[in-house]
Parts: sequence; C-alpha cells; structure tokens
Amino acid sequence: MIPALLLIISAIAYRIVTGLFAQPGSIGLLNFAPLAAIALCAAAYFPRKYKFTVPMIALLISDVVLNIHYGFSLLSPFVLSHYLGFALVGCLGLLLQNRRSMKTLLPASIAGSLIFYIVTNSVSWLFDQGYVKNFAGLIQALTIGLPQYSATPSWMFFRNSIISDLLFTLLFVICMNLGRSMERSRGRAARFRPVPAG
Repeated sequence: MIPALLLIISAIAYRIVTGLFAQPGSIGLLNFAPLAAIALCAAAYFPRKYKFTVPMIALLISDVVLNIHYGFSLLSPFVLSHYLGFALVGCLGLLLQNRRSMKTLLPASIAGSLIFYIVTNSVSWLFDQGYVKNFAGLIQALTIGLPQYSATPSWMFFRNSIISDLLFTLLFVICMNLGRSMERSRGRAARFRPVPAG
C-alpha cells in the first residue's frame, strides 16, 4: 500500500503545482490530474476505513490550496460537485473490489472519468448563469463550455481527464501488485530464515 500512497501524494502535488503555475495556454496540462482514478482505485484496493477517506482528504488538501489561490469558496456548488462526482466514482470502485484487475479497472477508469465529467458539468449548467437552462445549454456545458471563462472547450478537459485517469489507474494497479509481491517475498524469506541454535 505504501507505493500506492506515494503515487497518490505525487498526483495531488502535481495537481497543486499545475493549478498554481500552469500558463493559461497550456492545454496539455489542463485537468491532467487523476483524481477520479484515485477515488476508483482507493475504493477498490484500500482497507475499509481508507476507501473514501484517503481520496476525499487528498482532494480537500488540494482544493484548500487551489481555492485560496483562486478565491473560490469550498462550499460553492461547483466545488461540492467534485466531491459528489468522486463519491460516485468511489462507489464504482467498491463494486469492483472483489474482482479488481487491469481488465476491470481500466474500463472502469474511463467510466469514472465520464461520471465525474457529467456530474461536474451538469452542476455548472444548473448553477452558472451563463448557461441557458434547456437541453441546448446542457450540451454547451458538456462540449464547449462558456467562452468567457476559457478558450479551452470543456471536451478537452474531459479528454485530459480520461488520459490521466487511465495512466494513474495503470500505475496504481502496478504499485499495488508490486507492494503485494514484496510482502509475499518478505514473508517467504521470514519462513525460511534459519533459527539460531540456542
């Protein structure tokens, strides 16, 4: 579990650094932070008491830093929608906890990215006054977004989210398998260690 925790810490640090220092025109870095994958993998692999607490604390830490920097409230519907999206993705991870593997988690990672994207963009559509409250406004929120906020369409955020979530899920599964194989080899070494003669 230690390699996976280090991977989560690295992902959160990356989110904070890119959120604070990425240039507005750097489309490649926008939303390239695998938070949905953290929620998915933690729920699938971690012990019960850490399944939701680790990803939510990780998100909260990065949100506090970024929201102070950008002057957003942690209680705005836009920020709260992130927690709702991650909780739903975590529930997907719970469903896979007894059959977790590369073969199940990689497709689930894409589904998690989609869940998070739909939840957060739907909340933006509902609460942002810039969107018309009809089906066309919802489609705008899911595709191009509001041009006054960014020249980057929202579908590009979704693309980056899928790529980062897939990459993180792959690395997370490798880390968990590596951690397990290290524990097994330590256990075998302990079993076969000669007992000193008394």
